[in-house]
Amino acid sequence: MGCLIGFLVGEVVASLLVALGAQLAHFPGGFQALSKARVPPWWSNALGLVGLWCGFGSAIYFASARARLRALPDQWRARPTDLFYVVLGVGCQYAIDLIYYPFHFKNFNKPVKHLFGGAHGAPFVLLVVMTTLLAPIMEEWFFRGVLYRTLHDGLSRVAPRVGAVGAVVLSACLFALAHGEALQFTGLALFGVVLALVLRRTQRLIPSVITHVSFNAVAMVGLIVQRSGH
Repeated sequence: MGCLIGFLVGEVVASLLVALGAQLAHFPGGFQALSKARVPPWWSNALGLVGLWCGFGSAIYFASARARLRALPDQWRARPTDLFYVVLGVGCQYAIDLIYYPFHFKNFNKPVKHLFGGAHGAPFVLLVVMTTLLAPIMEEWFFRGVLYRTLHDGLSRVAPRVGAVGAVVLSACLFALAHGEALQFTGLALFGVVLALVLRRTQRLIPSVITHVSFNAVAMVGLIVQRSGH
């Protein structure tokens, strides 16, 4: 429930920040026109991400301070063997691309174009940092560090035999659903399963963050190459 409220708070804060940005920038048509824009300005997307992360942060704080969810031992400590998860993230990106390849969806790259279409130069670099590095940190902390662990503990008490599997699948589906992209749901859910299993195996957040960062980085490199015309 805390995660759900945190997510909703993030959506509200994101909308308020974007509305404020539209007013300060004197965007034609205001917030209503901005919310329907096919390619919104970069600052709109940046403010939206910051607002969403505020909600994630509130849920993480609630889980640790109020719900007494203890942090994993050494959850932010990296190890040399964690380089394996760079390869895992890259492999997941290509594996999901192969799954989607036979279908030739026309609007499959719509989320990327929506996020980066209006950004160039320094704003583009800022969005790259936010989506490739900061987003994985916040999402892993929220979806795996809090949501998955809470589901695992709760479901394991109710149904010990299926609790672990149920937590992996349910947290992965919620992770995919939170992105709000129907075409990408299956791929994101599969990736969410991998991330949950990584956390389950390592009992640290760093490996899942590294996997997520490298997964996003592959897509980002592809976008940069596409923009360069090569």
